[in-house]
Amino acid sequence: MEAVAERAGEDRAIRGEGTSEAEWSGWPGLRTLCPIDIDELVPEGSRAVIVAPHPDDEVLSVGGLLSQLALRGSEIRVIAVTDGTASHRGSRDWPVERLVRERPRESREALQRLGIDIEPVRLGLPDGGLHGLEGLLAERLLPLLSRDDVMFTTWRRDGHPDHEATGHACAFAAARSGARLVEVPVWAWHWAVPGDARLPWTRARRLALDADGVRRKREAVQAFTSQLEPDASTGSAPILRASTVERAARPFEVFFA
Repeated sequence: MEAVAERAGEDRAIRGEGTSEAEWSGWPGLRTLCPIDIDELVPEGSRAVIVAPHPDDEVLSVGGLLSQLALRGSEIRVIAVTDGTASHRGSRDWPVERLVRERPRESREALQRLGIDIEPVRLGLPDGGLHGLEGLLAERLLPLLSRDDVMFTTWRRDGHPDHEATGHACAFAAARSGARLVEVPVWAWHWAVPGDARLPWTRARRLALDADGVRRKREAVQAFTSQLEPDASTGSAPILRASTVERAARPFEVFFA
């Protein structure tokens, strides 16, 4: 979740703090989304491949699902498209040299809190600069995929340029490899409003999370220290908005299947 998101299209720009979680939780439409379970999302024998534009997107999008997959013993691969080094532009406390060390470490710690002990595949593409690199990203993804994979990534209309570029690249790679693509809204929860016709609600599926899954996801989000603390050197607020952290405690996750 990077500051570069403010460059999203005007029709999906975030106003102020964006749509609150209280507004979303008060909308009956969220409770009546078509349910889906882990076996439908990731059938037994399939590998889950999570393609994250930035470190933390893997947890914000599918942290609850990852916790369930870990308990089931499913094979999981996490692909980090960027290392998130553009999150604190102009910061003396969080220069690029520090972020390139800390953000991957935070991602590993978050996955461990979900019960997953793996090293993400790091592609090292430029944070905030994925627009125009969709073809390159797709080519980098193809050798990492197989036709039995289920690939999860950010929605192609999510509103964040890096999220959208990653979504488009994954769609192309899925079509080429035969992998199944599932998109996840992350940034859209900020700019959209309940019932927003710009979101594909007919494709939306709701995965229920139990109390332990919610706890694990919430603890995993807390591993991203760099994104949760205000920046004293610039006076900037935390990168992860309070509403983002609040949404991570939902007892469900939403997928565009």
